Amino acid sequence: MKTAQTPRWVWGLLAAAVVGVSSAGALFQHVDAVPPLLRASWRLQLTSVVLFPFFYRQWSSMDEVTSAGYRERRTWALLFASGVALAAHFGTWVASLDMTTLTHSLLFVTAHPLVIVVGMLMLAPFVAAVRAPQRLESVGALICFAGAGITLLDAGSAQGDQTVTVVGDALAFSGAVFVVGYIVVGRILRTWMPIFLYAFPVTLIASVLLLPASMLMEEDFGTFGSFGWTDPAYFGWFLLLACVAGFLGHTGLNTCLRYISPLVVSVAVTLEPVLGSLIGWLFFGAGVPGQWTWFGGAVLLAGLITVVVAAEQASLAEANNESTPV
Repeated sequence: MKTAQTPRWVWGLLAAAVVGVSSAGALFQHVDAVPPLLRASWRLQLTSVVLFPFFYRQWSSMDEVTSAGYRERRTWALLFASGVALAAHFGTWVASLDMTTLTHSLLFVTAHPLVIVVGMLMLAPFVAAVRAPQRLESVGALICFAGAGITLLDAGSAQGDQTVTVVGDALAFSGAVFVVGYIVVGRILRTWMPIFLYAFPVTLIASVLLLPASMLMEEDFGTFGSFGWTDPAYFGWFLLLACVAGFLGHTGLNTCLRYISPLVVSVAVTLEPVLGSLIGWLFFGAGVPGQWTWFGGAVLLAGLITVVVAAEQASLAEANNESTPV
């Protein structure tokens, strides 16, 4: 990557996108009167509405090759699987925001690079297409585990109106596990599929799947209803979630990937727990994390950055080997 060739506006977009993504946790906690699964569904419903015009534009201008691929049964099986993963990700993560502190939830839900390394370690001996983790990736994973363990020493301590709990942290980490499915399917389909042709159906599928889950598991579902985000009391907050955290955040990061190395974008995204905690503290009274969270969180983020850098180096090495004639 040569930064001299990167348009200046891209760096501004990257900063705005990372702040946008980071705002989601605090916004979700602010509307915690709504049950978590229903809250997640509302967010994805409204995001689908925002994405639809862009989806329609790309759908109506598809070339024949893309159109043929888009109609394949395998494509829609993958899109549905990604929607299931996204629904599980948001469901578990938003639930964690009600059961642990904002900082802890953000630290554990952003630990998906650790999940990928563990998955590689488990699958590599049995799946030829999966490589074993590089040494530096394994070192980074161990640092992540150490950092996570240190943060759990704050279990039972309060941060604002929330208390650190192991169950809440485990739910947040489950969100990191499930988002890997969304990422993996995205990497498969996005090699040929435009961004909105992928994002809209997956987001819509996830929003629909969360409704029966909320109906079955949350007693207050009937109080708020399937489309309660249309209520003026909630519409503004969920519009912020859809437009700022969803559209600006996720779509902005995907746009940046056209101009900036994935390594830079990935490292920037690891700032989400820091920025999200700051947003929660400044605007929503989330409170200050405990001392073990400060220390353990720094160690965990250092481990995540180590994993991200090592993974990018491994990807570049693989690409160079593939491009070298034998």
